[in-house]
Amino acid sequence: MSVALPTEASKPVTELGKQTILLYGSPKLGKSSFASKAPGSLFFECEPGLNHLEVFKVPTYSWEAFLEACKLVAKGDHNFKTIVIDTVDNAFKMCSDYVCAKHGIEYEGDMGHGKGWALVKNEWHRVLTRLASLPYGLILISHAVDKTIETRTGEYTKTQPSLPDRARNVVLGLVDIILYGDSIAKKDAAGNVTIERVVRTKPHPTYEAGDRTGRLPELLPLDYEQFVKAFNSPARSSETGTSSAAKSSTPASTPSGKAK
Repeated sequence: MSVALPTEASKPVTELGKQTILLYGSPKLGKSSFASKAPGSLFFECEPGLNHLEVFKVPTYSWEAFLEACKLVAKGDHNFKTIVIDTVDNAFKMCSDYVCAKHGIEYEGDMGHGKGWALVKNEWHRVLTRLASLPYGLILISHAVDKTIETRTGEYTKTQPSLPDRARNVVLGLVDIILYGDSIAKKDAAGNVTIERVVRTKPHPTYEAGDRTGRLPELLPLDYEQFVKAFNSPARSSETGTSSAAKSSTPASTPSGKAK
């Protein structure tokens, strides 16, 4: 294999359909419905839960089936444009079970000197990196979990994807956009409170989120069409970074200051 040094800088990837996205949040929030609106979406169904949606899906309830689905997608003999892994939590568990069975152990820690952990992480990293390198969009769906973070000055609670640390670190380093699906209380002029489903896109001490592209406002409705519109729009609020749709919502804060 020959390698040549580049003669010109690469161009930034600005197409939404080529981004790798992690979307996580509480169950029944509408994460799968959101992902189903992506153009040409194909679901790797790693757990039941898609019966309410009309989608193209491949049952991937084992790592062997997951790998076979990856091979079929990589061949390119199809019209799909976005791969959705639902959920990535279950996909990682299948990866771990596969590696353990292959090496005759029940748990990664059964191999000394951290070898089992390394084998699982390497397999996980290899497959996800390969998927992300394909010329398609990639959406990873995960659940949310609250984790206590300890620092030298105290501790606080942070909402994160529910993947184990070793799997989550690989995913967070791989994705371009981290969307935290949340719900906020919105009060109208009459004092009536309704719940609005949103996605948060910017880093925050109390939840995991991020936008490597820098194209998204801080807060958006959990609606794929509005997500696309915001991604493709250069208009931003210089003060808050929120969209006009999001600014119309007034979140009710918990004692910690975090909108629920």
